[in-house]
Amino acid sequence: MFGTPEKPYKFVVLGAGAVGKSAVTLRMVSGEFRKEYDPTIEDSYSTSISVNNKVAFLEILDTAGQEQFTTLQDHWIQDGKAFLLVYSINSARTFKHVETLWTKVQRNKEAAEEKYHVCLVGNKCDLPHDERQVPPEEGQALADKMGCKFFETSAKNDINIKECFEYLVTQIRIGQGEVDDTPEGGCCTLL
Repeated sequence: MFGTPEKPYKFVVLGAGAVGKSAVTLRMVSGEFRKEYDPTIEDSYSTSISVNNKVAFLEILDTAGQEQFTTLQDHWIQDGKAFLLVYSINSARTFKHVETLWTKVQRNKEAAEEKYHVCLVGNKCDLPHDERQVPPEEGQALADKMGCKFFETSAKNDINIKECFEYLVTQIRIGQGEVDDTPEGGCCTLL
């Protein structure tokens, strides 16, 4: 059964370099925030969370954002069932990159005729207002266009991190007929 220790929910965290994918992942898995880190190529983590009083086992793939690793994206997407598409609110370039990733997820999953769930995430919402390049309204508009849920997050201050993962677990369970009520939106995005 999907979501059991034998078959955990497979999450993939995608986004451009330096948007905070590793910070979001580590905050979710260990509750820690590390200010310094080496750029990720591919790291896999396992954790469990309780969503609506039922345990969900998560396998989270933290992916590379550097351009030289784009050829690996199709492989990462093929393995995933839930995707956090992350951008940084202080970088319009990373926001635009999320649309490219969204197109890749759609193409891969629809070609394979597989169900998948997405969340748009605007990370680093703790930054001062004068550093912001992407207003929340633009993030919400993109999420609406994508048909998914939008969250602004801060891995540093632990804002909305767990909520993104809980939302996606709920969406997976709804897709499997395990939950009756469908929450608003169909995906979650990380910034």
